[in-house]
Amino acid sequence: MRIISGTHKGRHIYPPKNFRARPTTDSAKESLFNILENHYDLKKVRILDLFSGTGGIGFEFASRGCLMAHLIEKNKNHARFIEKIIRDFNFEHVKVFHSDAYRSIRNAHEHYDLIFADPPYDQQGIEKIPDMIFEYNILNKNGRFILEHSVKFDFSGHTHFIEHRKYGSVHFSFFE
Repeated sequence: MRIISGTHKGRHIYPPKNFRARPTTDSAKESLFNILENHYDLKKVRILDLFSGTGGIGFEFASRGCLMAHLIEKNKNHARFIEKIIRDFNFEHVKVFHSDAYRSIRNAHEHYDLIFADPPYDQQGIEKIPDMIFEYNILNKNGRFILEHSVKFDFSGHTHFIEHRKYGSVHFSFFE
């Protein structure tokens, strides 16, 4: 896994061999950020990365100069790994929270310009995440929520759905 652009462009992140997270592929991540850069100045956004896993998405935002990145990771070992990378890369505006993503949405006190969620593809409750984002009003006006998911989900009928993109086995649904 590598950081694609920004101040840390080309730096690799090597999770331990026993890591159980499924990072977003570099090609899907590159395509996602090309889309986002056409709509946002990433140096002016506050982001929330739910189900952070390796932290790759949050680190990509940080490398591109986002104002703030909050990473939510339930697995304690994964959260520790993310903390280590934050220190090693000197990401000053990045913070990891060892917490359940669903609880973090319900208890959020911040509002974000971009929210990204990459839950395990087999996790129960994925279909509820878009509703929760809008019910708890944590997305800023003109903000976007991006959900990474498997082929078995179709969010095109959701009230806030705007777009679907597919990159190999990676599916992104966008909401506003």
